Amino acid sequence: MKKKTSIIWLVWTLIIGIILPVNAQVYPQIASPDNEVRDLEYDEAGEFNFVRVQFDTYYGQGFGFGTWSIDFPDADMNFLRGVSRLTNIRVMSNPVVLRIDDEKIFDYPFLYMLEVGQGGGLVLNPAELENLRQYLLRGGFLLIDDFWGQQQWNNFYAAFSQVFPDREVIELSSDHEIFHIYYDIDGPQLIPALYRSDEYGEQGIDYATNHAILDDEGRVMVLINWNSDMGDGWEHTYHPAYPTRYANSAYRLGINYLMYSMTH
Repeated sequence: MKKKTSIIWLVWTLIIGIILPVNAQVYPQIASPDNEVRDLEYDEAGEFNFVRVQFDTYYGQGFGFGTWSIDFPDADMNFLRGVSRLTNIRVMSNPVVLRIDDEKIFDYPFLYMLEVGQGGGLVLNPAELENLRQYLLRGGFLLIDDFWGQQQWNNFYAAFSQVFPDREVIELSSDHEIFHIYYDIDGPQLIPALYRSDEYGEQGIDYATNHAILDDEGRVMVLINWNSDMGDGWEHTYHPAYPTRYANSAYRLGINYLMYSMTH
């Protein structure tokens, strides 16, 4: 992505490699009924790796294992497993953890951040704000996941509005391209954490929404998955107490977001 060259290379590799039809109506399951763990074919020269963002909060530093590390590393590795199994994208074996002010983020088209409303909300220093702004404007994509309720949204927005103070956060409708680019999905999906109610997530919330920050061309730069926990769906793919339908929804959504990030 340095000057967007790596993004362009990834796009062409992806276009050549995909053989499954867009908007497929039959969804293969990731979490098999017998919870069989699937083998994963890794490729050290693969075009995709999972990059998790390490960050600070008001009540704690992002070093060690803070809120940024929830579901790590099982969620990251299982998502790589799902991408390998359900697409022709070649994946790397070991997920990456990077801070936003690390120049290495420009080598990857897709970043993942979660629990941004906990601990009083995330804290972004000036170097992180500028690096993230440039990363997104050059073609990068950030997926924000697993934060719940109005207070956590307020915590998140207080910090993140500094990245693009002049850009609106919009709600995505179910007909947006991102929900139909690979799997045909009926908009945002509520995905609860392990051992939560079968119909509710955190705080008794029974709905999910997706919001976004767009660039000047209308491309989604930041996808905000609010009131839903895709990370738990990935982490507990093979857990006997976690409903298979939620794990499958987490992979379908995640793969759609990934496909969008690599082709836009």
